[in-house]
Amino acid sequence: MLTSAVRRWRMIALITALFATPAALAHAHLKNQYPAAGAEVTAAPQALTLTFSEGIEAQFSGISVTGSQQQIIPTGAIKRNENDKMQMIVPLEQPLTPGQYTVNWHVVSVDGHKTHGQYQFSVK
Repeated sequence: MLTSAVRRWRMIALITALFATPAALAHAHLKNQYPAAGAEVTAAPQALTLTFSEGIEAQFSGISVTGSQQQIIPTGAIKRNENDKMQMIVPLEQPLTPGQYTVNWHVVSVDGHKTHGQYQFSVK
């Protein structure tokens, strides 16, 4: 037979687990992107499109694009797709020349959690 103290601790553990689990899952993770990670595109993109697992706050999110020689590629203002609050669109201010590019991103989800990551693609 369980004592009342043990039952109380089990109840606290259960309540903590119920509230902690959604918080751990409440981050905007990168689901897909264009150009895709590892892609080798023949036509240089005019913009990068990143789609996340939940809505993002564009004004608190950012992206940087660097070329194979670590040169920074200028980008325009980040926009959230008007029809999809989970999608970020980043216009490129100049055409990409052939080479490999690294995209470093960070976003703040609508619930305030920050995530970040990077991926690469190349232009032929």
